[in-house]
Amino acid sequence: MGQTRVLCTASVSNDLPDHAKESNKGWLTAEYSMLPRATSERSSRGRIASGGRTKEISRLIGRSLRAVLDMPVIPDVGVVADCDVLQADGGTRTASINGAFIALVQALRRWRKEGRLPAWPVRDYVAAVSVGIVDGKFVLDLDYEKDVKAEVDMNVVMTGAGRFVEIQGNAEHKTFSQSDLNRMLALAAQGIRKILVVQKQVLGDIRK
Repeated sequence: MGQTRVLCTASVSNDLPDHAKESNKGWLTAEYSMLPRATSERSSRGRIASGGRTKEISRLIGRSLRAVLDMPVIPDVGVVADCDVLQADGGTRTASINGAFIALVQALRRWRKEGRLPAWPVRDYVAAVSVGIVDGKFVLDLDYEKDVKAEVDMNVVMTGAGRFVEIQGNAEHKTFSQSDLNRMLALAAQGIRKILVVQKQVLGDIRK
C-alpha cells in the first residue's frame, strides 16, 4: 500500500436504519472519504463526497465488515465505520478494510466492557489486499506507481478462515487467463495471511 495512510474509527450506538429495525438485527455502515490533498493534486471536498468511487468504496468496506459479523445477536446495535484517507499511494480501499476491522473490534469491546453489548458478534477476521500484473509480472500490494502501469488490477477480500468475501478485478490493458486469475488469487491469499498476522498481534483473540 506504499505510503497510504488511512484514519479508521468505529462508532457504536443504538441508532439503526429502518430496514435493520424491521429485521430485528444490528447493522454496520461504512463511510469512506479522502482529504482534499491526500493525492498529489488537490480535489474539492464536494467532488470527493459526491463521487461514485467514494460511494462504491464505502459500500465495499461495509460489505466486508458485515461478512464477519453476526448481526441478529446484536439487534439494537448500530455501527458506523469511518475511513478517512490522509495520504493516498494506492490500496486505499484495502487499507481501509484492514484498519476498519481493527477499529470495529476495539469499539465493540469497549461497549461490551460497559455492559451495553448483548452478545459478541465478531465471528472471524477479515482483511484485503490488491494484486495485479505489471510488465508481465505478478505483483502483490500495488502502490500508485505500479497501479497506474498495471495490465490487470484486482482487489481481494478474505476472512481469516480463508473464504472469499469479494473479488474485484479487471483488465486495464490486457486480458488475463484462468491460470492468471488463479495465480493472482493465490498471491492475494499469501498477502492477506500476512495482514491477518498483524491484526492478530494488535487484537489478540477476537472471541474474547
